[in-house]
Amino acid sequence: MPIPDMIPISVCMIAKNEEKYIDKCLHLLSPHSFEIIVVDTGSTDRTREIAHSYTDKVFHFDWVNDFSAARNFSITQATHDWILVIDCDEFLETIDRAAIDKAIRQHPHGAGMLIRNNPYVANGQPDSASSFLTERVARLFSRHEYHYRGIIHEQVARIDGSEPVYFPIPLSCYHEGYVNQDIAAQKARRNLDLLLLDLDKSGPDPYTYYQIGKSYTALKDTEKACHYYRLGLAFDVNPQLEYVQSMVESYGYCLLELKRYEEALQFENIYDDFAVRADFPFLMGLIYMNNAMFTQAIAEFKKAADFPVFSVAGVNSYSAYYNIGVIYECTGHIDQAKIYYKMCGAYEPAVRRLAVL
Repeated sequence: MPIPDMIPISVCMIAKNEEKYIDKCLHLLSPHSFEIIVVDTGSTDRTREIAHSYTDKVFHFDWVNDFSAARNFSITQATHDWILVIDCDEFLETIDRAAIDKAIRQHPHGAGMLIRNNPYVANGQPDSASSFLTERVARLFSRHEYHYRGIIHEQVARIDGSEPVYFPIPLSCYHEGYVNQDIAAQKARRNLDLLLLDLDKSGPDPYTYYQIGKSYTALKDTEKACHYYRLGLAFDVNPQLEYVQSMVESYGYCLLELKRYEEALQFENIYDDFAVRADFPFLMGLIYMNNAMFTQAIAEFKKAADFPVFSVAGVNSYSAYYNIGVIYECTGHIDQAKIYYKMCGAYEPAVRRLAVL
């Protein structure tokens, strides 16, 4: 039963051939008194049938190679003012419905940012073990003040063109859709075609360049990814925006992969602007490490370990300690290396080094 005086919220999602995911997604959402709107853009599998088992508000929209057009159509089908956008491959993990209502009342003109946990093959890490990348994405808003913009990797934007105001909401979900690397590559190729079309249609934009860079990263074309990240950072971007922080860090990892170590040292010049979460000092540690500046590298990994805020799992704990251990081992300080390897807990690369030592 809905809580008395609860702010009604419509969950809006778009779908095409999502039978693999949509049942679990809607099953996890259904206990929370949301109106559920599903807009299908041409499924040939059981997506529509599964959606109908959870809601009678299932609509068709002809696909026009424009994600925002489909998103905005879904919003028009909602009967409530507040919209929560969820994708079919996003599975609800935690939610505090009462706290969400409180956040809405405190920020009636803002866009709420949920937490999305993405599986992540650790870039720049000692091995290729899966990790998690945590990000905040704007997904909760009043349909009278916000809509979607951009044909691919669409963004929530204010209808009147003013700058959005963001606030965190106590809702997290697990993003399943990119676990399989082959599927991730397929989506990257699809996204890249639409992003380049958007770039041609709308002109240069740092967020578009960032997403093009991410697509080339997923396709393992580091040279092109590096090029587009650099184009994005040539704009007067706001260091407080999460995508800008991610673009800087991604650019840094590209430079390391391309062995442009001295060039990466230029990141010292932006340290004060971007050392706002553990990921940046961790990256600086890797940059110093690859430039054989081991004292500075250890200092940065220790700083990273002190940050409570992070994006990639491990950068403020086991990954940072592991790299310190590697430096101590390589410089002949075996006892110190053992100390830091032990601090990594069950992290497999550290366990292997301890077994050798």
